[in-house]
This record gives sequence, structure tokens and C-alpha cells, in this order.
Amino acid sequence: MTITIVIPIKPGLVPKAVQRVRQLAWPHAQLELLVAEGTNPSRQRNEAVQQARGEIIYFLDDDSVVAPDCLLRIEEHFRDPQLLAVGGPSLTPVSDSLLQRAIGAVLASPLGAGGVRNRYRSVGSLRETTERELILCNLAVRRAAFLACGGFDERLYPNEENEFLDRLQASGGRLLHDPQLPVERSQRPDLAAFGKQMFRYGRGRARQTRMAGLSGIMPLAPLGFVLYLVTLPLVSTPFWRLPLGGYAAVCLVCGLRAAVKARNPLFAMLLPALFPLLHLANGVGLLAGFLLPLPPQTCYNHAAVTVRRLALSDQ
Repeated sequence: MTITIVIPIKPGLVPKAVQRVRQLAWPHAQLELLVAEGTNPSRQRNEAVQQARGEIIYFLDDDSVVAPDCLLRIEEHFRDPQLLAVGGPSLTPVSDSLLQRAIGAVLASPLGAGGVRNRYRSVGSLRETTERELILCNLAVRRAAFLACGGFDERLYPNEENEFLDRLQASGGRLLHDPQLPVERSQRPDLAAFGKQMFRYGRGRARQTRMAGLSGIMPLAPLGFVLYLVTLPLVSTPFWRLPLGGYAAVCLVCGLRAAVKARNPLFAMLLPALFPLLHLANGVGLLAGFLLPLPPQTCYNHAAVTVRRLALSDQ
């Protein structure tokens, strides 16, 4: 079985992931490493898959730090001819700063990321899944199935993998989540970057919904939260403020639980502030994604992409 690792990068960037990939114990004749340089990751990945030689495409981000046995696990999973894709979580490194580790705890909590929290924590056993548990920085896909489904919609970034995986699953194959197939990726270094990330995730989810239809109501909950906050100055009854008090209490309780679990009392102060930031930024992003025009497909089809095949030895 041959595997092609695909890493999209911005122009001039040196991908951190390459160093760990080169250290993997895997026959070089059965492994290919492609770096796709450009300004639209969906387009970059599509172009790299077109040029790939591998039967299996393993998508990583430029900063994905893979586990030593990742390719062995991927090969084992794809012995099942019905399997179309498998992925694992993206975990926060212990070497990250206190704020970054707190952001990781928020994303891995039910209040923070809700039904997609398993993208950010290693829990449970190997299982069939949906796009809700899979993440593109750590996703292996059968190349033939990727091409048959038309690849990623280049109007979408982020959320391109979510829309693609819905189409892939509808084609009749199996998707798996393997909690023992992790990568490590550092969280955003400051609050502004975290807020921007959550805004983009919300905008991407709204665009995905407009293009492919509603795939569940819970991802839209932050939009309801933002609309509720907008009404607060307009409704004078005290009862209308009760949900806000309940929300604040839940944030405090979840922060305390995370602090106990992580054995870090500072989480009890950080998380109650990070939860509202996540929900507000995501909700505003959803609003923008629903109200602003969708990008036309032609905006990206002519974006310049350079695909380079890197040597597997760093010598």
C-alpha cells in the first residue's frame, strides 16, 4: 500500500510537519511527501491529490506533529476495502503556554466545542463516525474515492472537509475515528488569534450550510446566543436576563471542572472568559457567513499552486 502525505503551506513557509514525517519508520518506496504552496488550501490539496501517486492520501497541516506509528495504523485500517476515510484527534502539546492549554481545554469540553469536541481529545475506542469527529489536519482518505467525489469545494475554507466528508459518506463507504491516531498542534498564541479562528469556523459553517443544507441545529447555537445578546437592551423584563445568568453559572462550573481535571487552578479563571469569546466569535462568524455573499467558484480556480515532491531523507 502506498501513502502520499499532503501538506498545504503559505508561500515561503517551511512546514514543521516535514521533520517528523521524515523520521517515520516506513519504506520510502511506499511513501510520498507533497507540499502544495499557495493561498487557497482547498485548491492546494485538490491539486496535490491530482499529482499524487499514493493509493491513500494522508492530509496534514504544516504544523501537525504525527505519532510514530501513524502510518502503520493507517495501513491497518485501509485493509478494509469499504473504508473511505479515517482520522484522529488534534491534541494540544503539553509544552504549550498556559493560555494555549486553556484554549485546548475549552475546545475539548462539551460547552466549548459541543458535538465536535472529540476532534480535540483522545477518548473512547475505534468507531464509525461522521464529519463531526474528523479534522483535516489529521485525515487519511482513499485517493480513488476522493477523486470520485470531486475533492474539496474550493469556495470553502475552512469547513471544506466537513462538506466533503458528508458527500463521501453519502457515497456508501465507511468513515472511522481512531482516538489512538493523534497529531499534536499548538493552539493560537493569544486571544485575538483565537477569536479570529472561531470567527472563521463560524463563517465556514454558515457557508457550508448554505451550499449543502442544514446538517444539525447545534452548530448554529452560537448564532442564537449572539441574537439573544442583541435583544437584551431591547427587552426590559428581568426574566429575559435569567438565561444570561444561567449561562455565566455554567461557564463557571465548567471552568472549575476543567481545573480539577487538569489539576490547574488557573483554568478556573481562564475558561469562564474563553467560553464567551468562543461563542461570540463563532456566532458573529455564522451571522457573517449567512448574510454576506458566497465567494464565486471562479475566484479560486485560477489561484497559483506549486506542488513540490520532497525527499524523504533530510540529508
